[in-house]
Amino acid sequence: MMRYAEINRKTKETDISLKLTLTPGESKIDTGLGFFDHMLTAFAFYGGMQLILTCKGDLQVDGHHTVEDCGIVLGKAFAEALGDKKGIRRFASAYVPMDEALCFCALDVSGRPYLVFDAVMPQPMIGDYDSCLTKEFMRAFCMNAGITLHLKAHYGDNAHHITEGLYKALGLAIRDAVRVEGEGVTSTKGVL
Repeated sequence: MMRYAEINRKTKETDISLKLTLTPGESKIDTGLGFFDHMLTAFAFYGGMQLILTCKGDLQVDGHHTVEDCGIVLGKAFAEALGDKKGIRRFASAYVPMDEALCFCALDVSGRPYLVFDAVMPQPMIGDYDSCLTKEFMRAFCMNAGITLHLKAHYGDNAHHITEGLYKALGLAIRDAVRVEGEGVTSTKGVL
């Protein structure tokens, strides 16, 4: 079963080309924000996905539109690649320790998007990446993917470690949640 999506989206703020395959493979990501590229690469690797993504954004303004719009497009691609969601495990969670930081993700691929984000960022910038953009990406991704997403940094002193832990925990939970375990939809209602 090929779970794949390809989306191109152009606005006055960003021009994004994305290909997503929900099977492991080499990812190639270029958003113009080095740290964000690093986070998306980690997310795809631990999520068991192949992600080919390029984004030309208005970085002369700041990174907000680039990060948010990549979340929108990635969420839409994820929903499209999953299709009818038949057989997927649906619920999953993961803890990731990153040095002094401990991060947690729990999610439900339910079709009902919601975000709970509880992560204090001790430093405002991580290289060229505003640490507050992690929440913006997660919101855009889960709202467009149709995922109920809970993310928490239990503790940590370094925004880089906290952010990386959150992206990796999301990847691990996604990988587990989309694993095919049966043939029907995982819902007592019979539909997601």
